[in-house]
Amino acid sequence: MSAQFFATGVGAPEGPVSLPDGSMYVTEMSAATLQVARLFPDGDRKVIKRTGGRPNGLAMDGDGNLWIAEAGLHAVLCIDVEGRELTRIDHDGEQPLRLPNDLCFGPDGHLYLTDSGMTAENFLDGQNFAENYRKLPWDGRVYEIDPVKGKVLRILDRGILFTNGIAFGPDIALYANASFTGEVYRYDVFGAANPRREVFGNVLQPFEGDDFRGPDGMCWGDDGRLYCTVYGQRNVTVLNKDGSLAERFPLDGENPTNCAFALTGKTLLVTEVERGRVEQLQTPCSGLPLHYPRLGLRAPPAEVRRFAG
Repeated sequence: MSAQFFATGVGAPEGPVSLPDGSMYVTEMSAATLQVARLFPDGDRKVIKRTGGRPNGLAMDGDGNLWIAEAGLHAVLCIDVEGRELTRIDHDGEQPLRLPNDLCFGPDGHLYLTDSGMTAENFLDGQNFAENYRKLPWDGRVYEIDPVKGKVLRILDRGILFTNGIAFGPDIALYANASFTGEVYRYDVFGAANPRREVFGNVLQPFEGDDFRGPDGMCWGDDGRLYCTVYGQRNVTVLNKDGSLAERFPLDGENPTNCAFALTGKTLLVTEVERGRVEQLQTPCSGLPLHYPRLGLRAPPAEVRRFAG
């Protein structure tokens, strides 16, 4: 089967968010773009905001505002549909944020964030990983954030080897993954003040060599299965409800970064950075409904709500 594309010529896309009219938001991480954009099915596109850092994960609240995990600016930003910045969070109460990676809203209206655990300048050599990057002192974290107060409420986990994708499952547990190990972790965030890290499954397939590959963004289908992009592995790996391997969907590009279900039909949209595309996969299910809390954040550009330690 030939590959199908929603969009091509996108600057290292990430953070897909599907919209009811069939369009989608993405972040663009390439040095030439560094922006949040809206892509339309007819090929049209609109730049919402050039952040200038390295925008990564993206989530939308019930007011239509966008929350950006801005890895280059070491902050979480909230912008409105016109691109005006409303909120900036750059500290966890112990230390500045290092590499905000991916984020999602929970059923409680709180924002949940992964921070990969090290600033990019400390583990990258140009566009490539530095020598012995796996042996560096990684402190990947998972956060619970009150988006209205702009405050990290809990550090749910720490010391993870490159925390990345994050999503709530049908069991109302929080799932996050570690790119270096391939593991997906489960957290009972509503059952304990200090939830325990549980290994849910692993998405890596056997391989030889030292090339980087690992889980990136992920989302749940309404079939109760987890759909996870695996960077460097050229596929979306699907895990069953018990964490076992279900199947792997091959992709055209080698380096997928994230995925989101379209809001109509049974289509998974996958951002891929090697060729700068959004691929379309036909799946046996639709997406598990996401959480879109109404937060009521409103502020003119001159009154950005900045929260720092």
